[in-house]
Amino acid sequence: MGYKDDVYDLLKEPLRLLTVRIPVRMDDDSIKVFTGYRAQHNDAVGPTKGGVRFHPDVTEEEVKALSMWMSIKCGITGLPYGGGKGGIQCDPRSMSFRELERLSRGYVRAISQLVGPTKDIPAPDVFTNSQVMAWMMDEYSRIREFDSPGFITGKPLVLGGSAGRESSTALGVTIVMKEAAKIAGIEIPGSRIIIQGFGNAGSFLAQFLHEAGAKVVGISDAYGALYDPEGLDIPALLDKRDSFGTVTPYFKSQQITNKELLVQECDILVPAAIENQLTEENAPDIKARIVVEAANGPTTLKATEILTNCGILLVPDVLASAGGVVVSYFEWVQNNQGYYWSEEEVQDKLEKILTTSFHNVYRTSTDKKVDMRLAAYIVGLKRVAEAIKWRGWV
Repeated sequence: MGYKDDVYDLLKEPLRLLTVRIPVRMDDDSIKVFTGYRAQHNDAVGPTKGGVRFHPDVTEEEVKALSMWMSIKCGITGLPYGGGKGGIQCDPRSMSFRELERLSRGYVRAISQLVGPTKDIPAPDVFTNSQVMAWMMDEYSRIREFDSPGFITGKPLVLGGSAGRESSTALGVTIVMKEAAKIAGIEIPGSRIIIQGFGNAGSFLAQFLHEAGAKVVGISDAYGALYDPEGLDIPALLDKRDSFGTVTPYFKSQQITNKELLVQECDILVPAAIENQLTEENAPDIKARIVVEAANGPTTLKATEILTNCGILLVPDVLASAGGVVVSYFEWVQNNQGYYWSEEEVQDKLEKILTTSFHNVYRTSTDKKVDMRLAAYIVGLKRVAEAIKWRGWV
């Protein structure tokens, strides 16, 4: 990109990383102490923005990496944000409703000095939802002693959430998938699609694609996968799934493994679960013509190289899953101005931003003769690097 090493030195680590310890009184009256993190990668463009995940495997390194990806996402889509990310080491599946509320409020108390509508705006992520965001907003408003809907996004509509926010990540994946399909010469109606992951993004995506006439031939959750070359009954699966996206245990006799699902025949493969699912080992066996990354970091760099060399069009996570942060931005704007848009307005604005973003990345890929991931990084980082230079930081 032609920048000096000092720009790289500033961008290779987050500007701030806060580690917190959160004591929570459990339902059995014991005290359990949880570890949480909040990383703020770079705020040269504007306040940092990014989700908070509740997961047993949350680490400092993961949160730092995710904050960097958020900077790139915001740069690709032209949002006035830098990247942020938060997480707590916990297993919400083994915690009660009230224990989760105490943990959510405790996290906000621990990070309250570093976050806010003009500093750092959290959002939902893995195993967090609109209820968790509502608790966090309420706790922040109590600390600040005024109502602060702009502190956090992904809230319930009645507390200042945006229409279309819950399904925004999946809708964004659908929008960029349609643009990629045009380039690859694939018609979405009748196409065969595998979705690894059946959480918030994966389930909404399955619904949207089923309604668009595609055959969703495979889905998976944490316990296994289902595959049918003739297409799965998506409405029935959506009806059975629980709040964590679990559905395959109902079909034990038909289950295959997640690893087996990834290498089945399809036109479009969507990793929508966790990191490092497509690797050097299984990339040569992928049979899809397009891979659209709905999860964060599902494909290793070596696998990216293998897939690209095989002629598979790979749409990277920082582009494909950017719908969530775009509609979070819309929610923040609506909170700040006190005027709220219809779902149709939100979807129309999202489609314009992501369609433009996709073609900017694809054009960079062809012009510079690099894969789509590197092209996305080039487009995303340019905005941050230019802001750093204008501010005189380097």
